[in-house]
Amino acid sequence: MLRRFSINFAIFSMVADASLTILALYLAVLVRPFLPQFPYLVPVDQITLSKTLYIIIPIVWVLTFLLSSVYDPKRIYKVTDEVQAIVIAEAIAALVCAGILYLGFREFSRWLFATFVFFNTAFILGWRVLLRASFRLWHQPSRERRVLIVGAGKTGRSVGSLMQNYDWAGLNLVGYLDDDHKKNGLPILGTVASVRDVVEQHQIEDVVVALPQRAYGQINKLTITLHDLPVHVRVVPDYFSLALYRASVDDFGGIPMINLRDPALNDVQRLVKRLFDLAVGSLSFFMLSPIFLIISLLIKIDSKGPVIFRQERVGENGRTFNMFKFRTMVPDADSHREEITEINPHNGRILFKKRRDDPRITRLGGFLRRTSLDELPQLFNVLLGDMSLVGPRPELPWLVEQYDLWQRKRFAVPQGMTGWWQVNGRSDKPLHLHTEDDLYYVQNYSIWMDIYILLKTPWVVLRGKGAY
Repeated sequence: MLRRFSINFAIFSMVADASLTILALYLAVLVRPFLPQFPYLVPVDQITLSKTLYIIIPIVWVLTFLLSSVYDPKRIYKVTDEVQAIVIAEAIAALVCAGILYLGFREFSRWLFATFVFFNTAFILGWRVLLRASFRLWHQPSRERRVLIVGAGKTGRSVGSLMQNYDWAGLNLVGYLDDDHKKNGLPILGTVASVRDVVEQHQIEDVVVALPQRAYGQINKLTITLHDLPVHVRVVPDYFSLALYRASVDDFGGIPMINLRDPALNDVQRLVKRLFDLAVGSLSFFMLSPIFLIISLLIKIDSKGPVIFRQERVGENGRTFNMFKFRTMVPDADSHREEITEINPHNGRILFKKRRDDPRITRLGGFLRRTSLDELPQLFNVLLGDMSLVGPRPELPWLVEQYDLWQRKRFAVPQGMTGWWQVNGRSDKPLHLHTEDDLYYVQNYSIWMDIYILLKTPWVVLRGKGAY
């Protein structure tokens, strides 16, 4: 039986993708007579597809998938990550093949090529979705990698919980070793000193050491004890609670180091998000230019002061930048900040919450805020790269200073014009209490989630709920 995310499974996936690519090409030619005809296309009865293409196209597809990390298990644990990787790889492979066909196979029509790409994308996504469903329904733990965790403290329990969340990924948690046998609800198989006997008795393949810092002296002894057994030994440092979002091991100048500020987005996700921001942001700015001019004139007529209000905000990874908005308050509004702050009676911290009756808002400013038109200049921030179209809201520095460590994890992604909490409550929530929504976005990010939030934003704005 093939284990999910093993080397053999990756090879099987390559063979399956190549076979389905050939099948998609064959079916595209087969159904071509039944599709609409266009005068500038090669007539159907004159199409004689070169057999060479049945070799070239599958090779291009598999190599593109390989270089795009579609077969890398670390990149495709989540179904959203796998779908995103496949769609991007499909687009790249299609462009490469289009170039090859243009240079050497002019008889291959554009309509035929579009049909082939449609079939191929459906087949390659389809078999993976069915496979994931089958692994969830009929996976066999006894045939998966058997894992033993050394240490049943907070770190060890966190690792075990993650493994159970990814039980379809080829990991079977057999149990824990700990010198404290009173860890309720956990399968404690013995003490740390009994690691060798437990590994041999339960046929363990992977040992994960998750001991607290005070017990790090046992790691050397434990590693020596297992050196002649066919097991992988991995160490989970007890520093991960300090990570901004997640931690990773990086090669820094040839030295492996733990990165406690690892970004939430990988390189591909970041590239896709930035391209999406530039494309949609540029188009939006061009279409909304007349509205920019009208609002600017109205602000000048309504009250004295600049049209654009600049305010320092905290962005991704704690970097500060100047965020742009249409001015909706009197020029010296910040000097009256104490009028709209409250003291939390539980911890004595300042609690900031927007108020409908804020005396600093101008006549036009109230309308701009209710319609969210005051946010439009942030398109400049998006185009400059300071912000994204979608993400957690950029926060004021004096509020960030009061954040707990867990709240700072919201800065692990680019901050956005709109986001998950904005379309699920907006200003009805105090700014300190929407962090849970921001963390949900960080932990579940995908480009599809960005699109969903953008599509939902106009409806929320039109309702006007929580906007003031």
